[in-house]
Amino acid sequence: MVPRYARPDMVAIWEPENRFKIWFEIEAHATEALSELGVVPKAAADALWAWWATNPKIDVAAIDAIEAVTKHDVIAFLTWVAEQVGDEARFMHQGMTSSDVLDTCLAVQLARASDLLLADLDALLEAIKRRAFEHKMTPCIGRSHGIHAEPVTFGLKMAEAYAEFSRCKDRLIAARKDIATCAISGAVGTFANIDPRVEEHVAAKLGLSVEPVSTQVIPRDRHAMFFATLGVIASSIERLAVEVRHLQRTEVLEAEEYFSPGQKGSSAMPHKRNPVLTENLTGLARMVRSAVVPAMENVALWHERDISHSSVERYIGPDATITLDFALGRLTGVIDKLLVYPERMQKNLDKMGGLVHSQRVLLALTQAGVSREDSYVLVQRNAMKVWESDGQLSLLELLKADPDVTKALSPQEIEEKFDLGYHLRQVDTIFARVFG
Repeated sequence: MVPRYARPDMVAIWEPENRFKIWFEIEAHATEALSELGVVPKAAADALWAWWATNPKIDVAAIDAIEAVTKHDVIAFLTWVAEQVGDEARFMHQGMTSSDVLDTCLAVQLARASDLLLADLDALLEAIKRRAFEHKMTPCIGRSHGIHAEPVTFGLKMAEAYAEFSRCKDRLIAARKDIATCAISGAVGTFANIDPRVEEHVAAKLGLSVEPVSTQVIPRDRHAMFFATLGVIASSIERLAVEVRHLQRTEVLEAEEYFSPGQKGSSAMPHKRNPVLTENLTGLARMVRSAVVPAMENVALWHERDISHSSVERYIGPDATITLDFALGRLTGVIDKLLVYPERMQKNLDKMGGLVHSQRVLLALTQAGVSREDSYVLVQRNAMKVWESDGQLSLLELLKADPDVTKALSPQEIEEKFDLGYHLRQVDTIFARVFG
């Protein structure tokens, strides 16, 4: 976790103190369930909760010092709690194994992280929607392969992003549900020394579902899907960020990141206004995606359990969620304050002498009886003259002067194919599909 790219609420989920608090709640709820089943004295659960009610400070350093001797984090934690609670604490962890605590805790942390990320997505969607409707009918050039294609609107670009992040939200909701499972099933998941009702009790108290069948661990395909979902969200962030970066290029300049008073773009060149936020988002997206392959590789553990996944998850759990949380917040700010230049969009749209209308002429010629192959040749030979003139020539005028074209289409029919509004007539339909 890099503090520069971290926000407090998400960081708090992964703090050692918070992790130990969740561990305690798992142990206390399990002891409570065991006491209700008559396996341990009720006084044991009461003692744990009585100590917890004092809002004790978790002494991370003391637990770490014990672990330095035991070389086992859960044992170190249980030892420290026993020192605080007293003799009744000996009934903690009855029939449980370390993974029952570790995996259930990770499920709680990832579920809570998901809730923050879902709130981030809601804020981003709200910002994108506002800009989409603001520029619903703002015409601009659509590009394929980076080359002028046909007209679109800037609102449609935003609508595309809205639909994509809506899908991201749906995927994260599903991933949250999949990851939020509890396992309190004992050494190899057989419940040999603990009643399944304990697991059900702990799961209910922590807002988790019961893992249908665990080994000594919760199956890691769940985690693989979770981090893969984060990776897809990161890729969607990068896609929108790259669009902004391209639109901010000097020779395009249809939109740009907000440049605040006093901001500096370059240590050497005072004129620079660089897309630093969206460039940063591309880098952050790479870091989130870097968690995906290790999560996939964690699925294949040996037999009922090994710990090859453990060190990986200590990295990717905090790093991927903290980084994605920051990235979503940054992207929301970029879209919210994005400077949009409709005049420049129109200028770029007009730049190539009407080439953007070539397809309509092609189709009109075919409908007038010219073969598609011949129609393509007629339009292309005129379009290439415009291209090679860098837009100084007009496709409309060249077509009207071409006798092979005017044999099939009148000048008025040709002119009708250069109507910008024609390309925008289904915008309402698309918006209805996206926004309802």
